Amino acid sequence: MEKKDFLFELGVEEIPAAYIAGAITTIKDHFETNLRKANLDYNELHVFSTPRRFAIKILSLQTQQKDETIERTGPTKEMAYTTDGKLTNAAIGFLRGAGVEEKDIIIKQTPKGDKIAVKKVIKGKPVTSILKSLVLDAVTEIKFQKSMKWGSPKLSFARPIRWLLILFGTEIIDLEFEGIKSGNTTYGNRFQKLDNPVEINSIDEYEEKLNKVFVIPNREERKKIIQKQMNELFMNSDEEVIENNKLLEIITDLVEYPTAVIADFDKKYLELPKKVVTSTLSEHQKYFSVSKKDGKLSNKFVFISNGDPQYSNLIRQGNEKVITARLEDAEFFYKEDTTQYLETFVPKLSEVTFQQNLGSILEKTERIKQITKFLCDDLKLEDNIKKQSLRGAYLCKADLVTLMLGEKEFTKLQGYIGHQYALKSGEERGTALVIEEHYQNGDAEMSSAGSVVAIADKIDTICGIIGVDMIPTGSKDPFALRRAANGVVQIISNNKFEINIHKLIDRSFELLEDKLDEPENNKDVVYDFFKQRVNWLLKQKQISYDVIDSVMHIDHSNISDLIHRAEALQELKKQEDFIKLVLGFKRVSNIIADVKDAGNVRQDMLQEKMEQTLFAQYLDLQIKIKELLPDKNYKKILENLVEYGSTIDKFFDDVLVNVENTEIKRNRYNILFCIRELFLQVADLSKLVVDGENIKIRI
Repeated sequence: MEKKDFLFELGVEEIPAAYIAGAITTIKDHFETNLRKANLDYNELHVFSTPRRFAIKILSLQTQQKDETIERTGPTKEMAYTTDGKLTNAAIGFLRGAGVEEKDIIIKQTPKGDKIAVKKVIKGKPVTSILKSLVLDAVTEIKFQKSMKWGSPKLSFARPIRWLLILFGTEIIDLEFEGIKSGNTTYGNRFQKLDNPVEINSIDEYEEKLNKVFVIPNREERKKIIQKQMNELFMNSDEEVIENNKLLEIITDLVEYPTAVIADFDKKYLELPKKVVTSTLSEHQKYFSVSKKDGKLSNKFVFISNGDPQYSNLIRQGNEKVITARLEDAEFFYKEDTTQYLETFVPKLSEVTFQQNLGSILEKTERIKQITKFLCDDLKLEDNIKKQSLRGAYLCKADLVTLMLGEKEFTKLQGYIGHQYALKSGEERGTALVIEEHYQNGDAEMSSAGSVVAIADKIDTICGIIGVDMIPTGSKDPFALRRAANGVVQIISNNKFEINIHKLIDRSFELLEDKLDEPENNKDVVYDFFKQRVNWLLKQKQISYDVIDSVMHIDHSNISDLIHRAEALQELKKQEDFIKLVLGFKRVSNIIADVKDAGNVRQDMLQEKMEQTLFAQYLDLQIKIKELLPDKNYKKILENLVEYGSTIDKFFDDVLVNVENTEIKRNRYNILFCIRELFLQVADLSKLVVDGENIKIRI
């Protein structure tokens, strides 16, 4: 069967970089899925993208769909024909559904007798007609966060569509879309001339011809060129480009023909906090920062030009003017802000609303301080850590009303700015660090003081927002409460804080009492919300689902304790002796499943030797576990339980529990009830999934 290459390029005005990855993925998935549905074979599929084009190239695509034979079997011969040989209604309905006539009927022998059947040959379509539909559908399938309309009132796209290049082999597939006719013309880089057409007569020459007009359509190749150029700029230097993969991905989608150029700014701006400079370069202008080999920031930077390389010097001067203006603003903000101490900004937080029902940021700051004090006292933290925590809690939001953040130029630096201004104000380093750390979620190492204030801030937000009935539902979580709660449990876990999360929630709701109509209403919702987050945390730690189920039955408010138990259980779970213990415990649980309460065990009624041994060892085990529990030595506790497991097995082998004497049976139930309650202090082993559960139990 004949095969040809296929090329489709959609030309547009410059598309925002953030939209490109999603669009090209949609095109790729669309063609792969629909070519598979159409049973069309091809060798390779490649996609290309720049700010002005999305393209797909398919190699060795068959030119004609294969004919398809469909065989359908209908009712039996007896049901298909009347006694006089005419078709029954059942047969007529079958033929209608198959889209055939009576002459197409064949008789097919089956294990259930002769049946009427038909064979229908569906002629394959020319692939050209299929490709037309795929191209039109691909354009309309691409969705953007924001779209615009032009020309036709029906069509919307991120930016106006300007050309369609569609080739199948050397032939143009004729197509018209919203007044734009397809052809074999693409367009080169605009720095040569605004209208820069290039004819593609063969699909093989697509990339080569575009390269000649300063377009690199292969995104990965473009990215490698940028990396290579930046590395070569400082080949024999004591400086290097600071790695920024996120920025690299953005830049790759901003240019068609990259040229890396070194530029610089006045060294006086290096007096600004480092992230103010690097943020100005990367966030605002999409430039790469440069550092010395010793890590100190350089006054040089690298920008990636999309213009004519021979005019790089002129382009550099323009970029230096822009960055100087930006840094001049930053310097002004910094100098103005640091004429006063950071604490003088705190009262101004009363002018900023946190949430309309929950008051100002200043009121939130006061609640954070109170929760911080509660945590410091509960955790019995050292006086110096407590001092840093409380001072950090008071100052943690102060930078929000500085010029640097208030002018919306550097909003992503909240916390960092507060940290730098605190140091400038003479605050202790530990206190200054708290201000930056309290926004973190436990993804990086944090100080104890920073961890405490981070928990306080997040718990106030969670309880406050849920308290005013703004409960996250589905994908709607405008205050990022799930992320905040994940941060709380992660930070508690990282620090191994012995915190009762329920008491912490209770304290937060007490502080919100004057802000909420009925403070108690949503407290249980927050409890459950954190239960889900704890479950998430255990999954992140690769704890299996049945182990999670087995430990979560106990009060999950102590996260560190829960993790200790889960990890100890996970470690022992696959050991043979432990599996026997689980099976033994399941026997215990099954027998007394309906027993809600039990009386005291009467030792004078222990008739069998093994029930006497079972109870005696239970009493010893009870003492051992009581001694080990305060130290959270769950591994040792479980080892003791495993050892006791053999006694449980022997008991079930030797003793019948459900005897006719109701007093003796009740007494044996009481023993088993006591054993179950003792085990449940660690985990509900009956929820564990282990091999050998189909064992027969003699009760």
